[in-house]
Amino acid sequence: MFDIPLSALEVAMVQTGARAVDTLRDTAAFAQGLERLGYRRIWYAEHHHSPAIGAFPPVVLTAHAGALTSAIRLGSGGVLAPNHAPLTLAEQFGTLAALHPDRIDLGIGRGPGTFDEATARAMRRGAAPATDAEYEGDVSAVLSFLLDEVALGPLPEPWLLASSTAGATLAAQLGLPVAVAHHIRPDNTQAVLDRYRAEFTPSRWCERSRVLLCVETVCADTAEEAAWRVGSMDVVKAGLLKGLSEIPFPTPADAAAHSFTAEERRALAGFRAQQAVGTPETVVARLTQLAGETGADELMLTTPVYDLGDRLRSYELIKKHGEVIAES
Repeated sequence: MFDIPLSALEVAMVQTGARAVDTLRDTAAFAQGLERLGYRRIWYAEHHHSPAIGAFPPVVLTAHAGALTSAIRLGSGGVLAPNHAPLTLAEQFGTLAALHPDRIDLGIGRGPGTFDEATARAMRRGAAPATDAEYEGDVSAVLSFLLDEVALGPLPEPWLLASSTAGATLAAQLGLPVAVAHHIRPDNTQAVLDRYRAEFTPSRWCERSRVLLCVETVCADTAEEAAWRVGSMDVVKAGLLKGLSEIPFPTPADAAAHSFTAEERRALAGFRAQQAVGTPETVVARLTQLAGETGADELMLTTPVYDLGDRLRSYELIKKHGEVIAES
């Protein structure tokens, strides 16, 4: 039975030929659409200096979506601790939690949010990348400030993002629920889960280990349509494989005309096999398989396709087919 809670990660892809303000408009419509469909939460990712992904602060998108919705949970997935003062994060998300009680999540991650070294240094006012100890201290400080200095009422729900065993260890030591980046480093997923569950210590934030698994998911009425829509992100991924971070997010037609090397095709096919792409039957079966293999408590779907209507259609098909299975 497919009864696991479903959520969404909003990456805010900026389509070729569109303006950033168009993407912002789409993020608002997306939040309202996902709420109507009954998804549990939407998280906003932090990115900088990318032609394919909007540089929209998660705290701002969370606030905007909070004003336009009434029930769906909202938050960061994640806000990147090395780029921000811990007290600032605690104040921002503590305020959001007071304005939208029991609806705000504070997902914290480590990466710089950019592949550009100059941008990464600018975010840290010229400082070098954070060390493990500095990152661990920042996360602990955010949690302490939430409790000791910012408690205005209901607190945001803190999560730690992890794509490595180091992140899993920190989440376990702090007693935080963990969001596993299967959509980025699927080969690390099982090791992350094993480490987290083996070392988890209950805390005031979380009494037992709790896992959210993020999966790249593209669903369409036919397998051919799904493959067509995935093409745009395939072009961006192929660029990253070559070390190119300045790749725009192309239309599906432009992506279909793109020439991939044999090595790129193998890498993309290998990655796609670990995600969930295809018809509703194929996608729901794959998500069910992933939930069973990992023991995830919740699945978060990220759907980097070009058109907002196609993206919402993907979430609608999954939700409806999952409900049919759950009722059968």
